[in-house]
This record gives sequence, C-alpha cells and structure tokens, in this order.
Amino acid sequence: MYLPNVARAVVTYNVLSFGAKGDGVRDSTGPFLKAWASACSSTQSTTIYVPKGRYLLKNVEFRGPCKSKIKVQIDGTLVAPLDYNAVGKSRSWILFIKVNRVSVVGGTLDAKGSSFWSCRKSRSNCPVGARSIMFNWANDIVISSLTSINSQLMHLVINSCNNVMVSNVKIIAPHDSPNTDGIHVQGSTDVTIKGCNIRTGDDCVSIGPGTSGLWMERIQCGPGHGVSIGSLAREYNEAGVENVTLINSDFIGSDNGLRIKSWARPSIGFVKKILFQNIVMKNTSGVKISDVTYKNIVGTSATKVAVTFDCSPTTPCTSIMLQDVKLNYHNNTPQSLCKNIRGITRGVSRPKSCL
Repeated sequence: MYLPNVARAVVTYNVLSFGAKGDGVRDSTGPFLKAWASACSSTQSTTIYVPKGRYLLKNVEFRGPCKSKIKVQIDGTLVAPLDYNAVGKSRSWILFIKVNRVSVVGGTLDAKGSSFWSCRKSRSNCPVGARSIMFNWANDIVISSLTSINSQLMHLVINSCNNVMVSNVKIIAPHDSPNTDGIHVQGSTDVTIKGCNIRTGDDCVSIGPGTSGLWMERIQCGPGHGVSIGSLAREYNEAGVENVTLINSDFIGSDNGLRIKSWARPSIGFVKKILFQNIVMKNTSGVKISDVTYKNIVGTSATKVAVTFDCSPTTPCTSIMLQDVKLNYHNNTPQSLCKNIRGITRGVSRPKSCL
C-alpha cells in the first residue's frame, strides 16, 4: 500500500503566550524559559517566536538535549538590565548548552555594555563580565541575520561545537570597548562564518585552541583588531589549530589584519594548514602571520612596516608562502620585517619580501 509522505507541522510557541512583555521594563526571563521548556520537550519541530518589542532578559540558560529541532525566530530586541552586575557576574548572558539542531534567526541583542566597560577602565571592583550569546557543547547550529550591540565582553562564542553556520551577522561596539571580540571560536569543528559585518573593540574573529575546519568568507572587519589565531600556548597540553580558511574579505581601519599570537612558552599545540586569500586591507596596522599561505593581498597599511614575521628563535616559523602581496603606505612603498622564519615568495611582493 502506498502512503504519501506528509510533512509534519511545525509547532510555534509565542513568548507572549507565556507572559513575556515587550516593553523593555518588565522581566521576561521566566516566560522565555517556559517557552524553551515546551519546545525542548516537544517531539515535533518547533519555533519559539519573539515578536517585535523589547524584552528584558537576565542571565538565561537554554539547556538540552531536546527531543526535536528548534528554531528561535526573533523579530524584536532582547535587552540586558542597565545594571551591569545583573548579568556580569556570570560568564554569559544568553547560553545554549548541550543542544542539537537549533537555529537562532533575526533580531537584536542589546547587552548595554558601556557602563561595564567604564568600570573596567577605571579598575574598580567589577564583575567578571558576560559574553552576549554562547553555544557550548552544541551540534548542528545555525545563527543567521542576528545583530549584537555593545556586549560586555565577547559578542558570540562557539565553544566545543560541531557543524555551525554563522551567516549575515552584524556586530557593533565602539572601537575602544575592551575585550569585545566579535566572534570567538574554540574547541570546535566544521564552523562556517560568512557575510558578516563586524565593528568592535577587539578581534573581529578570534580563534582559540582546538579549532579545526573553520571556513570564513565575505567578512567585513573594522574597526577592530582583525582576525587572530590565538593567543596560543597558554597551556603545555593544548590542542592545535588547523584547516582555517579566510577568503574574499575586507579590513577597513582595523588595528591589525591577520595575526597568529602565541605565548613564548613550551606547548604541544600547533598551527597548520592556514589559508588567507583575496583580502583587501585599507589603513590597517600590520600583518603578523605564521605557518600560512598568504595569497592575493592588496590594500594600504597604517604603519610603515606592513608585513611582520616575528617568530620564536627556538621554534621558527616554517613553510610560509607569500604570493602576490601588494600593499602601500601613504602612496609609498612600505617595509617588511622578518625574524626566525623560513619560506618562499611568488609573484608580486610589495613591500619587498624579507623571506
């Protein structure tokens, strides 16, 4: 007997039905958690819907595992309390932990981090600070068309996850906001970041130990500190970073371009199979790299030394390739600096290669 394949309907949970208030004043943390509990226990695919409005949330943890696929559709804005202590005493504002097949689509996160930054700058007795949205031990995750404003610390953290897609995300914070990395990836595999616009006070994208299979394309970075691998070698028994690709991206007014940062201490960690290709830089402050292929890089440098290789004398950088690098410095030819490095140059090299 033939039975047609009938798609199962998606169940929608509107946070207003659970008591959420879109006035930005009354606390909606409880109603959001009730909506999550209903979605997480459903055996059918579900959507948690956040209509237009401003929803005040304190620290919130969306914990799995759940029974089916969940989409969080945000048409409104999630706002943190004005008092930075309300969320800053935890390490995260919005946490998804041990979840699978979850997507977060649309909306704005407003963490109101400016008062926390002022506290940090004044060296007062400040809380540890919160990352705006974190995914810990999660698989098959989609984050799309989300805007994050003024996070206390990092905006989006992907930690110990597998198969994550981040697309069309916008991140905004002042250039002098401390430790506000745009997207931080660590201990994760098969992560894609594409079509994102990141303007912040620290790294646009930071890549920590244990990252493998990271693909980045069409990233607009600046202001910010560029794209950084590291800092690495904090611990001796540290996982390596490999198979990282960044292509077709623009750096405009970023303090740095592409960096690999490491502490000068022993570690079994490593960095290998890195590709930076088709990168345009405008008024950036330098390029610091190691163990990479650096191909088709054009633009301007904010400093006379546009390309820096500063490697350890005990563990020099090896297998470096520069191919078709064309950088200017105020319409003049910039300089390059090499320490403890071995590699080759192909095609055009401006500044003159020091390899």
